[in-house]
Amino acid sequence: MSEELVTSCFQLITYVGTARSCFINAIQKAKEGNYEEAEKMIKEGNDAFNQGHDVHLDLLAKEAGGESSGGGLLMMHAEDQLMSAEGFHIIADEFIELYKKING
Repeated sequence: MSEELVTSCFQLITYVGTARSCFINAIQKAKEGNYEEAEKMIKEGNDAFNQGHDVHLDLLAKEAGGESSGGGLLMMHAEDQLMSAEGFHIIADEFIELYKKING
């Protein structure tokens, strides 16, 4: 596995890990009734997620162009983290709306 691939995988993991943390924090802020801060955390999470998504798209484009990544387990972990962050984003959005309804 190339050093470039390892670096890209760790960038992806870092970006989407940050995004997931932001989405979880957004739920906590909404639970406290701080919806402005919750929305800010969602925006920060979206920004980090998009950076990770860009890294992932670049890796996929290289693979489609014939560059074999040979990433194996590390790449699978990075992609798993990407999907996990996306799931947390969806859940965070739902929780924020729910807390808004509950708290009027």
